[in-house]
Amino acid sequence: MNLDAKTIAQLAEHLETAELQARDVTKITDDFPGMDWDDAYAIQDEIRRRKESRGHKTVGLKAGLTSFAKMKQMGVTSPVFGFVSDYMSRPDGGEIQTSELIHPKVEAEICIVTKAPLKGPGCHVGAVLAAVDFVVPAVEVIDSRFRDFKFDLKSVVADNTSASRFVVGGRMRDLAELDLRTLGVVLEKNGQIVAMAAGAAVLGNPAAAVAMLANHLGARGQEIPAGTFIMTGGVTEAIAVEAGDAINVRFQDLGSVSMRFV
Repeated sequence: MNLDAKTIAQLAEHLETAELQARDVTKITDDFPGMDWDDAYAIQDEIRRRKESRGHKTVGLKAGLTSFAKMKQMGVTSPVFGFVSDYMSRPDGGEIQTSELIHPKVEAEICIVTKAPLKGPGCHVGAVLAAVDFVVPAVEVIDSRFRDFKFDLKSVVADNTSASRFVVGGRMRDLAELDLRTLGVVLEKNGQIVAMAAGAAVLGNPAAAVAMLANHLGARGQEIPAGTFIMTGGVTEAIAVEAGDAINVRFQDLGSVSMRFV
């Protein structure tokens, strides 16, 4: 790590305040170019601590940058990881206030809930599949706090991977009834199809994102507990939304998830 504890705390306050006040900021590596990956996750951890100290519950973990092509483009070998808090959840079919956000985008996500703990190093897809309790569909609303959605990866890790809102819907299904790789997803905005994909868009298999998350946590002496809700990363591209937009995402064998932006 290259940043001291005081700087990490200040940057965490800076980024969380930007989130809560829906106010954009410039990427933090502009002012701290020597910041490393451990610093970035330490800032994220401090944001999580701040939220939990105020009584918010961490209700899930999330993976981002789960496309092999994107990872190669950005020069990294692993996705990035973050968390979601209870206040970020919105009901299926409900409203999301754009006044609370900066420049929101939506992504369709295949999510799992674990029935057994997972810990790296050495966690693999087979171990993940054995630990899955059930699968559910969701839509994540990402909202980078960085001006014009311009950032580098260390800044976005520190910013809790743009976590903002999420909607879980459809129906939960047993993994044995699904093929996560070929599970089709159709994202509609205002009744028009704007994105289509299959689960294999996420690292070839969404379970691979969970294995990488377990290995990431294992390197830090942590694990994924049983009963953890995990968003495995965007199946579709991120679609910009604004007040007045209606989003509906249809997941093969998992039902649909919808919301309105007001």
